[in-house]
Amino acid sequence: MAIKIARRKFIAVVGSASLAWPLAARGQQPSRVARIGFLGLGRASAWADQVEALRAGLRDLGDVEGKNIVIEFLWAESVDQLPELAAQLVRMNVDIIFAPASTEVEPARQATKTIPIVFAQHADPVGIGHVASLARPGGNITGISMVLSEIAAKALEIFKEVMPHAKRVAVLWNPTTPSHIQVMKAVEVAAESLGVQLLSAPTITIADFDGVFSTMTRERVDGFLVPSSPLTNSERVPLADLALKSRLPGIFVNKENVEAGGLMSYGADFNYMYRHAAVYVDKILKGKKPADLPVEQASKYELVINLKTAKSIGLTIPESFLVRADKVIE
Repeated sequence: MAIKIARRKFIAVVGSASLAWPLAARGQQPSRVARIGFLGLGRASAWADQVEALRAGLRDLGDVEGKNIVIEFLWAESVDQLPELAAQLVRMNVDIIFAPASTEVEPARQATKTIPIVFAQHADPVGIGHVASLARPGGNITGISMVLSEIAAKALEIFKEVMPHAKRVAVLWNPTTPSHIQVMKAVEVAAESLGVQLLSAPTITIADFDGVFSTMTRERVDGFLVPSSPLTNSERVPLADLALKSRLPGIFVNKENVEAGGLMSYGADFNYMYRHAAVYVDKILKGKKPADLPVEQASKYELVINLKTAKSIGLTIPESFLVRADKVIE
């Protein structure tokens, strides 16, 4: 099957050489333009804020498109297309592959052991085996992590606090997201301690959404949990619309799902992580090795509540809980 690729190329104009060089040398030795390959999954428009955050972080460090860097964007429409796109970036001989999460890192890792790979929102780089340790990654992979297993377990705890009578909660997890196996294990442990029965709701593509919500309605769940995945991050509007239509309360890990109409979220700020990931890109371009750059973990996690959605589904959020939120959408 032919692969459709959304690709945007920025042609860089080489800047002048150092003023300390002789004039003749300046004309003969232009600065090298670095090529960054961005391996994405889903619609490019759904990731516009994160891409702009990355660009902003790079600009802050003096890495400017059209001046000293080129960014090659390759967007896969499905997980199956990622290996070929990763191989294409290797053939293009890019200097760095930016692979946002575990889903994109794995095919990039399989495609190259030498080109540096930087991630921005990896859920569990050590557990999956993409790095040897946070302090000493080893190999050619490093970046920002967000400990998704712990976040998802905490999100379930928060959901139970808002919905104390909840007995059955569905988990919309994605079998194609490498970190979700560990996420499900952590959520199962949390559910047992909270006295909650889980309904596994595998969700691989947007085509699964209708069936998943029909199942949740039929099984009379009290709500649902959505761990972060490229699918649920990019298809947040139809996901929120179905939740509203089904009048089911849900908690997400990505706050953009709540801004799109979801009920509430608990998680790290993706935009901050993408912007900070630019530091890794910059250091590598200046000669640092990924193996020597410790993986950083997101240190701030936000609770966001959509009060408008709560009212739409007939749910009253206790005032004592609202005051704890970092952001309330009204």
